Amino acid sequence: MPTDYVLFVHGVKTRDRNEFQRAATQLLTGMTQTLSHLERTIKPIFFFWGDQSVEAQASLVAGFESSEKKWKQFWFRDFRTEQILEFVGDAALYLSRHVGSNVVRAFHQQVLIQGLKDSRPEQGDRLHLVTHSWGTVILFDILFASRWEDPRLDEGSTADIRDLVHQIRRAFFGLDPNPDGGIPLASINTMGSPIALFTLLKLTGESSHDLSPSLNELIKNLYDRRNGRPLPWQNFAHPGDPIAYPLEGIITQLLQQGSDERYVVIEDIIHSDPFPRRLRNLGGLLPFTRQWLLPILSGGDAHGSYWANPMVAEAISSVIQASMESPD
Repeated sequence: MPTDYVLFVHGVKTRDRNEFQRAATQLLTGMTQTLSHLERTIKPIFFFWGDQSVEAQASLVAGFESSEKKWKQFWFRDFRTEQILEFVGDAALYLSRHVGSNVVRAFHQQVLIQGLKDSRPEQGDRLHLVTHSWGTVILFDILFASRWEDPRLDEGSTADIRDLVHQIRRAFFGLDPNPDGGIPLASINTMGSPIALFTLLKLTGESSHDLSPSLNELIKNLYDRRNGRPLPWQNFAHPGDPIAYPLEGIITQLLQQGSDERYVVIEDIIHSDPFPRRLRNLGGLLPFTRQWLLPILSGGDAHGSYWANPMVAEAISSVIQASMESPD
């Protein structure tokens, strides 16, 4: 029986592997409960990378606390170290060569060596992406960014990285160096994603972090393989999530689609409940409250809400169901 693999990738501020797998399994359970007439096996793959930046961030906090008298004068110290630092720190550290390379090694081991080891694309196996927050950026960076092709990576502690990235990309249909091989994507599902911000890289000229050229290559090859059917891409966003951004209005800046062909169909799906119940009365007090205080009070809750949201599970399930009824 062919297999639909579902790759779950967590976002920032996720430190416990078991907690991540519980959250992803909860979402997967909601997805599979609404699938009917299953003629394909559903198999999850959990990619955990949240332990890669713990040591560096702990060292930074220790540095802050070493200047005790000055540090205690700052407001919102817990918010700075437990919210802002973990959000921004995960992103900044991944962009470093050392931490980024460790994440590549973890992806190669968890996804290629373990998760996809029994995959048989020639027998109809496919892959659905379910990514959260900065996890979307990490996955897209590994698959599409040219920075991993830099010959300088062949020196020192990163000597294995270019080869690992090539192995990873060969495992995905539509990408060089093996565009006709590997497992094909059947859907992309992003949750609380800042990927829209990466369109700014195209406006400032060439960048080794630019995702667009290889992403364009992938979706064009998938479009041809799918006999002219565009790839579905659902982008889930909670109105109170300060990390989430819509994609529909800026997709032409991220992707170059033919004038008569749409290689991918993107749908922004917004939660129907904009505020946690405990904060609804606060929202009507002052513009300052809505624009500045509420993101501080509820932004973290909103950003992590997708995993347990039945609407998200149902929407992803519907895309998987449709792909089963119209196989590649």
